[in-house]
Amino acid sequence: MRAYKTEGIILKRSNYGEADRLLTIFTKNHGKLRVIAKGVRRITSRRGGNLELFNDVNVYLNCGKNLDSLSEVEVINSFSNWRKDIKSVGVAYYLCELVDKLTAEGQEHYQVFKLLVNSLSRLSERNYTELVVNFEKELITELGFGVPENLKDSQKSLKDYIEQITEKKITSPKIIREIW
Repeated sequence: MRAYKTEGIILKRSNYGEADRLLTIFTKNHGKLRVIAKGVRRITSRRGGNLELFNDVNVYLNCGKNLDSLSEVEVINSFSNWRKDIKSVGVAYYLCELVDKLTAEGQEHYQVFKLLVNSLSRLSERNYTELVVNFEKELITELGFGVPENLKDSQKSLKDYIEQITEKKITSPKIIREIW
C-alpha cells in the first residue's frame, strides 16, 4: 500500500458509520481530496481533536481502493486567534465552501492553497468584506474563470457569478447574514 504525506486545510467533514469520519481536505500538493479517518469519533482517539474544520494540518495518508485513509495528523495552525469569533468562523466557512465547490478532486492548485491559507490567517484583522471580495476575485482568476469587466465590485454580483459557474447555490452566505 502506497503512503504519502501532505499539508492541507480541512474544508468539510461528515460522520460515517459508528466511529469514522469522511473529510474533504484541500492539499498543497494534490488539490482537493476526500479521505476517510477511521475510528476518530471514538473517545480514545488521539487524532479526533486535530481534525476540526479550517485546521491547517499535515496528514499522512494510505492509498485505498476508493478513498485514501488517514493514518496520522498533526496540526500546523488551528487559527485559534479568530476561532471564538462567530463572524470569522462564518467567513471561514464561506471561503472553504467556495474552494470546495469551484475545484475538482485530485487537481493540484498550489496558488489556491496559498490564497486560502493567507485568507484564513487574515481573518483576525476582521475586515471581512474586503477579504471576501478579494478572495472571490483571486480564486476565480486563479482557476481560469476570470472576472468579467462588466461585473460590479460588489459581493453579491461576485457570488451570483460564482453560482453561475458552479451551477449550485452557495449556502453559507445565509449563515453569515444571520450572524451580521
